[in-house]
Amino acid sequence: MAKKGKKYLEATKLVDRTSAYAIGEAVELAKKTSTVKFDATVEVAFRLGIDVRKNDQQIRGAVVLPNGTGKTQRVLVFAKGEKAKEAEAAGADYVGDAEFINKINQGWFEFDVIVATPDMMGEVGKLGRVLGPKGLMPNPKTGTVTFDVTKAVNEIKAGKVEYRADKAGIIHVPIGKVSFEDAKLVENFNTIFETIDKAKPAAAKGTYMKSVNITTTMGPGIKIDPSTVTVK
Repeated sequence: MAKKGKKYLEATKLVDRTSAYAIGEAVELAKKTSTVKFDATVEVAFRLGIDVRKNDQQIRGAVVLPNGTGKTQRVLVFAKGEKAKEAEAAGADYVGDAEFINKINQGWFEFDVIVATPDMMGEVGKLGRVLGPKGLMPNPKTGTVTFDVTKAVNEIKAGKVEYRADKAGIIHVPIGKVSFEDAKLVENFNTIFETIDKAKPAAAKGTYMKSVNITTTMGPGIKIDPSTVTVK
């Protein structure tokens, strides 16, 4: 196990591991405990009481954060004809079909999100072996397989984030940068919290939100008290 640096150890002293914080306090603390020289990402992790091996307990989707993530997403759209023109007009970084499928097969990954029109999925599906492990495969559940390419591109550029429970039932989502105002991070957190809360599968038994933590890049985890979060 790698030895933790002096700055990290100093930062952990500010966090009471036995306490769960209200989100406003947690955001303040996350900023104070960010020890890196760059503008660190603030991330939230939800540990959920679900059994992801069961189809009726899988959680996946996407939500637009009101204040974005602080990162500009590069969007590749697989579309033809009028839909390709629409995607270009909406500000997609790359638009095309066969040439981009070939480029990806040759190891090109200069993009963050793929949007595809449903008629292109037969071709894009062939990239499953390459895109699947990287979590880049378009999916109707996250709004990335659609004929409404304008809406899809606009939402991604505005700060849309995808969420998906991993094998351990944990969801990791970025909610912004350390440079964001506290209120904007809190607002983004509340949006994703509410989304995950409403996504509770009917089949899930026992405690749904087992734990909620926020961290910054290479910073210590800070536990949130879910009862202090106001859900609309």
